Amino acid sequence: MSKKSESTLLPLMIIGMLFFVFGFITWVNGTLIAFFKKAFDLDNTSSFLVTTAFFIAYFIMAIPTSLILKKIGFKKGMSLGLAVMAIGTLIFVPAANMVSYPLFLVGLFTIGIGLTVLQTASNPYVTILGSRESAAQRISIMGIANKTAGIISQKVFGGLLLAGGSVVAASLSPAEELNKVVTPYLILTGVLVALAIVILFMKSLPEVNEEQDDLDHELISSRKSVFEFPSLVLGLIALFSYVGLEVITGDTIISYGISLGFPQEEAKDFGTYTLWFMMSGYILSILLIPKFISQQKWLTYSSILGIVVTIMAVITSGFTSVFCIALLGFANAVMWPAIWPLALNGLGKFTKIGSAWLIMMIAGGAILPLVYGSLADTFSTQKAYLLLIPLYIYILYFALSGFKKRNW
Repeated sequence: MSKKSESTLLPLMIIGMLFFVFGFITWVNGTLIAFFKKAFDLDNTSSFLVTTAFFIAYFIMAIPTSLILKKIGFKKGMSLGLAVMAIGTLIFVPAANMVSYPLFLVGLFTIGIGLTVLQTASNPYVTILGSRESAAQRISIMGIANKTAGIISQKVFGGLLLAGGSVVAASLSPAEELNKVVTPYLILTGVLVALAIVILFMKSLPEVNEEQDDLDHELISSRKSVFEFPSLVLGLIALFSYVGLEVITGDTIISYGISLGFPQEEAKDFGTYTLWFMMSGYILSILLIPKFISQQKWLTYSSILGIVVTIMAVITSGFTSVFCIALLGFANAVMWPAIWPLALNGLGKFTKIGSAWLIMMIAGGAILPLVYGSLADTFSTQKAYLLLIPLYIYILYFALSGFKKRNW
């Protein structure tokens, strides 16, 4: 047991470091949305192209990435992902110099490609290195690394890009405003390149057998396609919905606060409130799952909480409404860790392709924020949050019965 613990500790530490990188890069998007909206004078829908460019890469590249990882292995794949991300962060420099929003979107798309490689390799590892019943607990630990990085990145980039308030920002030309991203993104590029080199020359990460022993082998052998597993297909929709929820609640809150009249200097920190609530959810889940509550039950209660708090956010006003949006971070916290193993359970030889399809569902973060933006432009930034309710209702269905479905 001691040797087994030691053999899994190093891979999990490495992946924990990578989850920190995921968080630092991903959670700055909320700050970038507010920053680009002002710098380029964008409407809500156009500003949320930040999330579309970033997350659509997962849908486009997940299957090709799984094929790449099959050829080059996890370690080289992680190093490759970091290198691609470094190219994306470097693109921000000419984009700022050219005052080009489309080029910034290209940079974000490139970063998303790199993250697709990293997440396709790392998420199955976390699920499999240990019992499936405690998978949500391990992913929650990774989530703490992710959200800690997110809080740090929002504080750092919020201070660099949104500090000074609207009066100071109004005195700057678009070129001067955009020049704020050059130095931090050059630093990010250097860090990503260094990490890529370090991981490339580390001892190989162990290969993991993703086919569980406790499977219905007769059922699996009778199926020719991953789409013959209803629990996975329903899980794909659940994960698509969840990622949309997480991105909307995390990346719109700064712009939402500004739309309600809060000063930019104050609103820039609203995104960290969401992340703090997510952190508290992760910590609580580590203590309670699976000893006191199953990951499936947690998902059920989280969905119900999400519905209730969303309604409160829409019917209240001012900081109370902002607080409710932030509180959704707690409701969302353990949804990914719970949906992922429930959707993959029992897939056997289809686990790897099932994982790739789940990664593709991160495209929910590309599409659903655009829907929110369109609703915000048509109605209001507050009423647009009604979009979240049917998403939470679907996840509640998956948590109650969808994950159990073995036949269509």
